Amino acid sequence: MPRENRKRGKKHKKKAEEDVNTHHEEYPSQHEDQAAEAGPSWIVSASDPAIDQNAPFGFVDAEVKAYFRTVDVQIREWQETKPEVDVDEDVDPNEDRRLFFVAALQEMSGKEKQLATDPDCSTILERMIHSMDDFVRRVFMDRLTGSLEQLSKHRFASHVCQTLFTAAADTIARESRGIFPPTPESQREEGELRTFTRLALDACEELVPSLSSLIMDPFASHVVRALLILLAPTAFDAGEDHVGAAKSEFAVRSKKSAAYKARQGSMKSVFAQEEEQSKVKTTKRAPKEFKKAALTFVDALREQLGENEVRSLAANQVASPVLQMLLELEAAFDQADSPGSLMDRVLVGLITAIHENADVEVPESDYLMTLLRDPTASHLLETLVRQSPDRVFSILWQTYFTGKLPRLAVHPVANFVVAKAVERLNAEQLATTVQELQSVAVKIIKNSRIGVFQALLHRASTLQAEAHNINNLILSAFELDEEQEKSLIIPCILRLKSPQDYRHAITSSSKAKEEEPAGELRHKRRKTEDPLEPKTQGALLLQAMLRLSAPHNDVVLDSIQALSLDELTVMAHHPTSSRVLDAVLDSPTVPFKAKRKFVMAFISHYHILVDDRIGSRVGDRCWASADPYLKEKIARSLIPHEHALAGSFYGKFFARNLSLHVLQRDPERWKSMQVTAKSQTPAAGPAAAHTSTKPSHINGAEKTPTKADKSKRRAQPRDEIDALFDATLGKKVKKAELVGSAGGESESKDKAQTESKSKSNERAGGDKDREEEKKERKRKNREESAADRDLIDVLGAIRSAPKEGKAPKRKRAY
Repeated sequence: MPRENRKRGKKHKKKAEEDVNTHHEEYPSQHEDQAAEAGPSWIVSASDPAIDQNAPFGFVDAEVKAYFRTVDVQIREWQETKPEVDVDEDVDPNEDRRLFFVAALQEMSGKEKQLATDPDCSTILERMIHSMDDFVRRVFMDRLTGSLEQLSKHRFASHVCQTLFTAAADTIARESRGIFPPTPESQREEGELRTFTRLALDACEELVPSLSSLIMDPFASHVVRALLILLAPTAFDAGEDHVGAAKSEFAVRSKKSAAYKARQGSMKSVFAQEEEQSKVKTTKRAPKEFKKAALTFVDALREQLGENEVRSLAANQVASPVLQMLLELEAAFDQADSPGSLMDRVLVGLITAIHENADVEVPESDYLMTLLRDPTASHLLETLVRQSPDRVFSILWQTYFTGKLPRLAVHPVANFVVAKAVERLNAEQLATTVQELQSVAVKIIKNSRIGVFQALLHRASTLQAEAHNINNLILSAFELDEEQEKSLIIPCILRLKSPQDYRHAITSSSKAKEEEPAGELRHKRRKTEDPLEPKTQGALLLQAMLRLSAPHNDVVLDSIQALSLDELTVMAHHPTSSRVLDAVLDSPTVPFKAKRKFVMAFISHYHILVDDRIGSRVGDRCWASADPYLKEKIARSLIPHEHALAGSFYGKFFARNLSLHVLQRDPERWKSMQVTAKSQTPAAGPAAAHTSTKPSHINGAEKTPTKADKSKRRAQPRDEIDALFDATLGKKVKKAELVGSAGGESESKDKAQTESKSKSNERAGGDKDREEEKKERKRKNREESAADRDLIDVLGAIRSAPKEGKAPKRKRAY
């Protein structure tokens, strides 16, 4: 007992006993009061007060939690660093990691649910799932089965379920090909373990009865989405936009959850072989049973919710994404175009009316007009517009869009729905849309609703129609004249400004630079938005215009040619505007003559272009798209700037591709090198070119060399002299024996090899084979003697050359 709490005098034992007795007498009265407040005896409380809802399966022991923290630190270190691969094939590079991982799995056995509901250990389980093999994943899923509904609604365990369903796609893909892992001997006595395909079907049976409550739960709805993607991956991979991002990547986790997971670092397998296999993309086909299981979710929602209840889900931030996925499932499995479907309920009976009378005029619904303007429900309407049958879409467009486009195109929410709807128009509807938008074209630019113009350009390039009228619409929106203001088309569209606003921005920016105090530090200046900063929307609009057919993309190409060399260089050095120049070289609709003019525009200026992080990548694209004659012209223009390129941080990577030293010594060899390089190198895509020349130490942290890197470095020749020596004498010849080997040993070895080959051929073949072998041997001897003569001359010149800074040694006198 602490000294300050002690009291003088004797201890009163009787009083203490009386206090204990009175405490036991008062305790039942408290229970009686609680029972009286609870109401009648037939009402059962929803949750047991003795069970903590934050840890429904119990708390994790402190020692176990401390152990898994060390596991997390070790696995995170392995995931962030590449495993060292030993040269010895008999040694397993993953042996230490596998033993460590098995020990962690043994400690986890029997505590899966407790660890999944723990705020710290749930993230560790997610990290471990990526390194589990198929058998361990099946065991882990089997341990969670039976409590999936409770785990899905838990704040932390729901993320574990999401990660497990996402990683299970690879396991199920292997099982569908008949690849099953062997069962360990220790697990054979415990009974037969279900396959992951069977476990996923059982999980569906467990979650389907409570689907209506799960999709409304902020945690369980994400688990349902992950399970739907696992059951029908092809139904959601098809829904890609023009940027190329699949919807399934964004459907599983919320923005907050995705940001938290990004802070946890990379989550991948810690084993070298599994990591290489995961990089190989394979088409994931779901088993046949999964189609029926996915449709049970659609049928369950139809049965559990009425028409008005389904429509109320549209504006719910939690349930609306699940409803969108179920609508896509219906459309993918050809069940949307039927009366009573989920799509029919959301469209207020439109499909039923069409089935009853094909020529019926459907009245405008206030509910669907509300979806157009609601920030959450508009995503659902985008799905309806994209997935609805053709005749349903025609009625939707005629009823809710035609005649209302001037108001909808400038609306902050409805313009996204209009852009999605434009992607499904036919040629006649597209022409009507262009005419209808003429009155609000300028307003669209001022409000930055560029998505409608981009959708018009994409649809025009697909249909090969109305491209000229759409170009005129865009130029009128920017108040540009194609003939008189060619040089302003690119700058104005790139900055989403009219010519008058663009000139005013130039004068205001120049005044702001003059008024800046010279002595003020740069980091202490107030950051103001630069009015001349290129906009991403403007760059995307120009790229879409460049993808139009050949006569119609001349508007942008002529404007590029009208720009000065300095303006082109500034564009090439900016990360946003450089994408427009990339599209000139990448677009298949741009004529080769225009690409050639663009590449030639930078000749005698390439050393300035490539002396920049972004500009060097544009220079690489120009080099890759040039023909051999144009490449020689570019290379010869850079010979006077060879030393400047070698000293440039970014220009040196561009100079390596040119091989200027070879061009100066042997032009014919250089030409043959460029021809072979072009035939061997595939056409570089947009992503490949932007990452090909990125230096590994660009962020300041140098890469630590591993054993594999060192072995690769030893295998590569250090320079041209080493390459010449290796090609002539072989890699195993020592430098001290060069002269002798040039004259005798290498020749004798090669002769012995050719003689043994000729003997074997004589026994196997006839006279014809002998003659061919003799010719081949004579040709090899002539080549070797010529190479040896050249090598001896080089070595003699090196020996005869005086050493730098040293006088010849005098002979010592005895």
